[in-house]
Amino acid sequence: MHESIRQNLKNIGRLSEEEIALFCSKLIEKRLKRREHLYQFGQVCRSVAFVETGCLRYYYLVNGKEQTGQFFFENSWYTDYESFLSENPTEQFIQAMEPTKLWLLSRHALYELYELNPKFERFGRIMAENAYLGSRKSKVMLQNMLPEERYRLLIEERPKVIERISLKYIATYLGIQPESLSRIRKRIFEGK
Repeated sequence: MHESIRQNLKNIGRLSEEEIALFCSKLIEKRLKRREHLYQFGQVCRSVAFVETGCLRYYYLVNGKEQTGQFFFENSWYTDYESFLSENPTEQFIQAMEPTKLWLLSRHALYELYELNPKFERFGRIMAENAYLGSRKSKVMLQNMLPEERYRLLIEERPKVIERISLKYIATYLGIQPESLSRIRKRIFEGK
């Protein structure tokens, strides 16, 4: 098991080595090729995923066009929390943006861990809180900021997105057309 997941579990869940070993024993390795989907619209999300290497993005189709919700890089967790909890089909697509190595924890395995030790429930609560805060921040950004402000914030807070993601997908994340993003980038970089 890669050290990154062990450290992540220690930081988030304050788990002992024995608890980390138990948690890790439930994980299943999954590798995705660039542009391969982990889940597609209509499937049930039955696991949480830890990104060891690579990048995931989730997106929706809105009037036939992709709208990116978020990007997940190394050392981050992803799940479609609504589908995961309700066991209803997802409305998202989750796609690898580059070759990606994941560790999957099934819903069943997570609930087993919850029963075994309250520390695992704490871990689950922290993950849920982080998912809510991330979702809320994205929503506020899209509703309250101008496109140029959104892009500047992205440069400051998420440089990996700027470095590793195509402008086409960044534009869908910011809720603008690629041509608009090109004009914003030109203004920002000419202004320096």
